[in-house]
Amino acid sequence: MSDKALAFLVSLEDIIADRAGADADSSYTARLLAEGTRRVAQKVGEEGVEVALAAAAGNRAELLDEAADLLYHLLVLLRDQDVSLADVVTVLEGRHRPG
Repeated sequence: MSDKALAFLVSLEDIIADRAGADADSSYTARLLAEGTRRVAQKVGEEGVEVALAAAAGNRAELLDEAADLLYHLLVLLRDQDVSLADVVTVLEGRHRPG
């Protein structure tokens, strides 16, 4: 993955944080967060299933679309829980350090 792609994920995380405080009528992200953790978590689950189904069907274009939706909704859920992408990466790094 390129540095540009990683930078975009960080930028998207910042955009989600900015929109968290926006008017729910003007932003899907703000509306989703206003609906509460349960709704955000439900969206992550729905998108995860859609990713799996697209992969099972062998539909690359749909897989890419659904994977993008999943990443976005996961970032929203992380924001809802006051967890950063960096926190998740730290866990992943810890799992892959030589013993």
